[in-house]
Amino acid sequence: MVTTITVATLGLAIGILLGLLGGGGAILAVPALVYVVGMPIHQAVPLSLIVVALASATGAISRVRARAVNWRLAGIFAATGVPAALLGGWLGRAIPEDLLLAGFATIMILAAYRMLHSPDHTGTACAVTDEGGGPPHINWKRCSSRSIPAGLGVGVLTGMFGVGGGFLIVPALVLLLGLPMATAVGTSLLIIIANSLAGLGSHLGSVELDWRVTAVFAATAVVGSLAAQRFAKRISAHQLQKWFAYLVLVLAAVILGDVIIGLFR
Repeated sequence: MVTTITVATLGLAIGILLGLLGGGGAILAVPALVYVVGMPIHQAVPLSLIVVALASATGAISRVRARAVNWRLAGIFAATGVPAALLGGWLGRAIPEDLLLAGFATIMILAAYRMLHSPDHTGTACAVTDEGGGPPHINWKRCSSRSIPAGLGVGVLTGMFGVGGGFLIVPALVLLLGLPMATAVGTSLLIIIANSLAGLGSHLGSVELDWRVTAVFAATAVVGSLAAQRFAKRISAHQLQKWFAYLVLVLAAVILGDVIIGLFR
């Protein structure tokens, strides 16, 4: 009973962070499941992917309705990210737990840096307009050389660590491919859904999940996310993201410290 209450509380907290901050809030799901629930990281990763996929799908609905999505770039990232996520899932299961935790802490540091240094400009756009004034089209030669490596890298990280990778996808879409921020966020949500489902599929065949815990955690996370979205506009997103980044840095340091201490036991 205590475990159920604990899991529900954690799921609600993660969901609230997701609703207020977007996909980046899910980066605390794996540490919470490992250090509070006592779940092995190899089980925490696929459970985190379920929550990431559900939360991203919830957020993507409004973006799709607003047409704030670049479907072609989402397709490129998904086409490269899905097989990479499968590979990342296999790599994650092959890596010792302490090493995987150290890698996850490194990802947390990168995510915190991204939160504290949001891109303030855009790169050269993949979408170009014909000289004759025709509609914009994708310059595949320019775009593929940038998006394919980024899609592969994000996919591997998603499958390996159970993170959506939005903190890497959004800067790639903005700084490398020239998408406006609003479109980059909407596009990244679709990419995260595809990668998360692929990463989850790579884990389900070899990791046995406690489906009661999974259902409670996922359901409360979705409820928390939906509730928080109604209040997100009343809160300073910039200030909240800043303090959340500091929290992520502190937890990353704690995880690294725990891994180092474990080496000397």
